[in-house]
Amino acid sequence: MAKKRKKTKSRAGSGSIDERGDGVYRLRYRIGGRRFTQTVKVDTRQEAEDRLLKILGNKQDHVAPSKKTVAMWIDEWLAAGAPGRKKRRVGQRSLERYSQLMNTHVKPALGAVALQKLSASMIDGFYIDINRSAMAPKTKGLLHVVFNSSLATAHRTGEIASNPMARIKVVLDINPQPDDGEAVDTIGEGLSETELAALVEGFKQSSIYPVVQLAAACGARRNELLALRWSDVDWSKKTLRIERQLEQTKKFGVRVKSPKSKRGFRTIDLDDATVAMLRAEHAKHQRWLAGIPGGADVDLGLIRLPPGALIFPGTPQGDEDFDPTKGRKPDHFSQTFADRAEAIGFGHVRFHDLRGCHTTALMDAGIPVHTVAQRIGDDPSILLKHYAKRKRTGGGQQRPGIRACILFRRLSQTVIAGSKVTPSRTSQGTEFGSKVGSKFSLRSRWPIEQAIENAHKKEGQDGYLNERNIRIAPSLATT
Repeated sequence: MAKKRKKTKSRAGSGSIDERGDGVYRLRYRIGGRRFTQTVKVDTRQEAEDRLLKILGNKQDHVAPSKKTVAMWIDEWLAAGAPGRKKRRVGQRSLERYSQLMNTHVKPALGAVALQKLSASMIDGFYIDINRSAMAPKTKGLLHVVFNSSLATAHRTGEIASNPMARIKVVLDINPQPDDGEAVDTIGEGLSETELAALVEGFKQSSIYPVVQLAAACGARRNELLALRWSDVDWSKKTLRIERQLEQTKKFGVRVKSPKSKRGFRTIDLDDATVAMLRAEHAKHQRWLAGIPGGADVDLGLIRLPPGALIFPGTPQGDEDFDPTKGRKPDHFSQTFADRAEAIGFGHVRFHDLRGCHTTALMDAGIPVHTVAQRIGDDPSILLKHYAKRKRTGGGQQRPGIRACILFRRLSQTVIAGSKVTPSRTSQGTEFGSKVGSKFSLRSRWPIEQAIENAHKKEGQDGYLNERNIRIAPSLATT
């Protein structure tokens, strides 16, 4: 004769417990007028009653039982655009990268686990396997961020009662230790002035030379540079407006989109050398469009490039006609840069490193962090964390820098508002102008080039451009 299952009303008086077998109990309860059933495995009936009391005591945080797996939730989360703390969709390129990480690593290891039964110990085991793999440290860091974001969203939307990531013990090795025990510098080193000049010069015979030169002079992102139009250049003010970027994805191919953030919308001041390069490039496009030979002496003023003409359009292939509105493929551009850099002995340099070199040059010159961040379109904290790449050299070697980027006279609204300044001597060096609020009031007596030259003569290796925080290294302040 089968054993009769024992049914006991819980102590809370609003639920019941059925014993389904050895250590298996079914909890029945009502919350908000809805009826729920949950099966638990515990050692004693008392533990089952305690579990029921805990559920009934946290009605506001109650999560309805679900058989949804981790894989099912990942698919649902990605289909919604991978929303995170800000509750908005990520860009298509980021979404494709997140999908690759989750589908390649998380789903094969944990996809079959019920989402509500995913525990911190399971994630610890998964992370131990990841640490044993050959995955790059940067990829490990991104994998953790994406996985945590998906579980945090599951918690926020009521899929799980808590995020198990908050209780993990194993962390991913995103900063591996070498044999000597010292941390590896994942930021990398910048380029000295001589190295940067050699790198840019090495691209002179390449079709992407103008892009490399402008990147070194203004620190813009690759996709921002490739989306620039001639209408973004103000020849009279010597400025360049950035208000769009390219995006290359599997779903949409190459398309134009807004910058990464509000800070990405900005206007950059250009030095005379960069303006001259852009004028020469503009004239070249006019000749290509009109079919005029390079050596012909003609008036180009009557030749108009079409609306939307790009500063750096794609190079015609084969018998194709020159189309100034056809953009380059960002990934192909990066590969072209990498191949050329390898050929000239700079295989370790990425195109994005030019942005870091530009940032470092400005910071070494003493330009305030918030002003540099405004120029490159980034958050000041991100700037300090990722872009201050310094060359660790001996005392007699050149400091990292970029010549052209210091010789702009109208840096980002305030720092160098004119071409003349007044020097004054202090215990720290030679200063120019006086600080007024967050801006600088510059008096008109000496040309800035002469003032800097005199400062170098008096101060030796260092000159100063303001009271405390704007220092110009001599190697960066001369042409």
